Amino acid sequence: MSTEKVYPMTIEGKEKLEKELENLKTVKRKEVVERIKVARSFGDLSENSEYDAAKDEQAFVEGRISTLENMIRNAKIIQEDDHNSDTVQLGKKVTFIELPDGDKETYSIVGSAEADPFEGKISNDSPIAKSLLGHKVGEQVTVQTPGGEMSVKIVEVS
Repeated sequence: MSTEKVYPMTIEGKEKLEKELENLKTVKRKEVVERIKVARSFGDLSENSEYDAAKDEQAFVEGRISTLENMIRNAKIIQEDDHNSDTVQLGKKVTFIELPDGDKETYSIVGSAEADPFEGKISNDSPIAKSLLGHKVGEQVTVQTPGGEMSVKIVEVS
């Protein structure tokens, strides 16, 4: 018997997924059903591109609902660990300086389910997060990225 994948996430991340799931079930699903009804009224379904597009969207929505339900069911909420307040861990925000040029970057390290690099949230499975996890403020770390190695110094963990 296979074990279900666990999705580490923050409470906020789980709530965001729950809101998306609720919207898909109560709003989007009904919209797609209505689009299918309208497309059916156009007649011959074999050459009806509106019907095909609506059915494709329905498949996408149902797939996303299934995925979200699985993620929420297997969510593991990240607990705050105040004992290691200066150690990079899942659920913490880390600020580092790229060496030698000094560019400062800040990211929250979250589970893959709520990763969004544009919002400053990187997955614990990303190369940067994997390299930083377990290190402390003041440490210099070499990060393996798709573009090559990068040296950084951790300046803050919160």
